[in-house]
Amino acid sequence: MGMRKVIATTSVALTAALVLAGCAADMESTNVEETQASAPTSETLNDSVDDQEAENLEITTPDGVVEGTDAYLLWEALMGSDGEYAALASYQAVLDEYGQVEPYATIMAAEARHADALIRQLDRLGIDAPENPYLGLIAAPADLETAAEAWAEGEILNVELYDQLIADAESEQVIKVFNNLRSASLDSHLPAFELAAENGGVLTEEQMRN
Repeated sequence: MGMRKVIATTSVALTAALVLAGCAADMESTNVEETQASAPTSETLNDSVDDQEAENLEITTPDGVVEGTDAYLLWEALMGSDGEYAALASYQAVLDEYGQVEPYATIMAAEARHADALIRQLDRLGIDAPENPYLGLIAAPADLETAAEAWAEGEILNVELYDQLIADAESEQVIKVFNNLRSASLDSHLPAFELAAENGGVLTEEQMRN
């Protein structure tokens, strides 16, 4: 099978940020085996990244990766617009703009471990993962409260994606990956963003420990 072009689209979290911010111009998961689905939306990355960069951004699946297989799901989980690389770039944008604020710093570290877990799984299947193509393209939201509200909503929607992934996956190992990330999203990231949204968009170190 030849290279299949996948037009990168705005992730659930970034789309939510656009809605909450009300202006596209300002727009812009522990060491466990975890992953996430990519579900294209009706909007393109042109809403969240530099227009020219967005036009040139193409995400492709490698030769031999057949749609619907576990390898395909893992690739989409890492490289897709709802995947780990896009999430990492989103959190990095916040840290670059506002400093090492919580819960973004802690959750970004978790997302980096999730991406590493996906890369290990892809390596196991003989698939080389590239560097993160989203870094530097996604802009930080206008304020931290907007970011927290948007990503809380994104975590709710992502849990639904994990449910579908579990139903579609074949191997027990990949199903475990999906279950792990579903748990991280539902039990860790979502509560942190919800609490941050109630506290002006940030959490204290004490709140992160509790």
